[in-house]
Amino acid sequence: MNLSNLDYGIIIGFFILSLSIGLWVSKKAGKNTSEYFLSGRNMPWWLLGVSMVATTFAADTLGLVTELVRKEGVSGNWVWWAFLLTGMLTVIFYAKLWRKSGITTDLEFYEIRYSGKMAGFLRGFRAIYLGVIFNVVTMASVCLAGSKIANILLGIDQGEMLVYSSIVVVIYSSLGGLKGVLITDFVQFIIAMIGSIWATIYILDLPEIGGLTTLLSHENVSGQLDLLPDFSDTEALVTLFIIPIAVQWWSTWYPGAEPGGGGYIAQRMLAAKDEKNATWATLFFNFAHYALRPWPWILVGLASLVIFPTLADINAAFPNLPPEMQGHDVAYAAMITYLPAGLIGIVLTSLIAAFMSTISTQLNWGSSYVVNDLYGRFINREASEQQKVVVGKITTVALMISAATFSFYLQSAKDVFDLLLQIGAGTGLLFILRWFWHRINPYSEIAAMAISFVVAIFFFINGKKEVPWIEIASYWQLIIGVLITTIGWVSVTLLTKPSSEETIENFEKLVFDGEDKFKNIGIKIVAFCTGVVGVYAFLFATGNWIYGEQLIATTLSILSLICVCILIKIWRKIV
Repeated sequence: MNLSNLDYGIIIGFFILSLSIGLWVSKKAGKNTSEYFLSGRNMPWWLLGVSMVATTFAADTLGLVTELVRKEGVSGNWVWWAFLLTGMLTVIFYAKLWRKSGITTDLEFYEIRYSGKMAGFLRGFRAIYLGVIFNVVTMASVCLAGSKIANILLGIDQGEMLVYSSIVVVIYSSLGGLKGVLITDFVQFIIAMIGSIWATIYILDLPEIGGLTTLLSHENVSGQLDLLPDFSDTEALVTLFIIPIAVQWWSTWYPGAEPGGGGYIAQRMLAAKDEKNATWATLFFNFAHYALRPWPWILVGLASLVIFPTLADINAAFPNLPPEMQGHDVAYAAMITYLPAGLIGIVLTSLIAAFMSTISTQLNWGSSYVVNDLYGRFINREASEQQKVVVGKITTVALMISAATFSFYLQSAKDVFDLLLQIGAGTGLLFILRWFWHRINPYSEIAAMAISFVVAIFFFINGKKEVPWIEIASYWQLIIGVLITTIGWVSVTLLTKPSSEETIENFEKLVFDGEDKFKNIGIKIVAFCTGVVGVYAFLFATGNWIYGEQLIATTLSILSLICVCILIKIWRKIV
């Protein structure tokens, strides 16, 4: 499609703003690793919370939600809605503990929680495993989604798009460190929300759609609106609801939804002013991510079923889209082509912002692992702060090149989502319990990581070969992975020695202030349940207001308000 000068002006202006922010904070960010990776540990909750939300709004997020809505209906989103339980667990039980630890990256946890040489080995290995391998796969998925959008909206190929975007994002990420990322994330979040809401309103008013009421009654859409799967469809119920709610949220590791907190979520908690700011940041993130933001995406996904009922319709409308990029996940970008000049510039800028906020965070987080947990810990212990910052900048460039290259080997955001879930299957319970069960040791973590990876690769390879005897539904693969991995790491835990008593005592003194680690556990469980119910009530109240179900919407709105009042009443005993 052809963009107007106004559209190009908006996009170029955003690039200039992003680079300006990086240059503005670069002088202070380059002083030391604490400034570069944690912004001096002085960030307020609202900036950290918005950054978490902005990071989880990636270019592939739109594709994933659209694909789920088109193939499974609105209820298909339970595969990621279920992670609210994981996030609320972090808010109530772990945010305060992470900030109290005083570490630079969550991988330092291993050497304050465990003793012996294996603790150091685990820290270094995880730096490569998560900071490089997992990080590159995650960023590659985002790069692929961004490339699909660029192909449809700008007519440029994958290589050209990645060259342009990588240069900008690498420059401001490497110059400004985490503070540059946080400030840019804040701007990107505002643009993204304005763009997604405005685009949704305009698309609903298209003559082809005919307004919200007409959309909801359309034959292609009316059967896709249920917020819960059809209970008479056993396979859909198990796949989309029971497994995510009963098993997935606590048993699997997924970037941004790590049980107990981790990755870039932990990085932002560690950068907070204090424990209260860390807790408030993660609470805001979970509310905004699961309750505030999804419906504009969902509505556009539903509208796409009217204009592009089938995948063949999308492919016919965009014949230049390469075969390897074709899929239901491009329907969102296809809908954006109906926007007018000016608005499409804002929406395209919001999509670019979504891409850049996620990539910049992953780059800063990944390089923090390489610098702090590999280079500074094992390769050059005498490295100066300036040397570490330089290595961080070099790592940023290397990670970006690796992710862009690997993106050419991927096809769908949903495929990557499923693969990462399978690789992390069975490890989640360990991450939840390691703060409280003293018997868990480095061998437990190594066993969980190795077993889950082997099981995931086994299913992945045999699935590609289409071996008849191993044709198992994906949800059974997840359950099998969880069972095998959990039995494996628990067995290893019971057969090996725990860390030294001195290490465990020092750890508990550090993060629990020497108090009973189960203090106020009953109130915290109540707060957890209340938080989960409150956010889901708000999410479904919004949906029912949109559907015109006023009685249900009012009831859920009141329930959400009651949950807020309960949390306010008991909040002091949590933080």
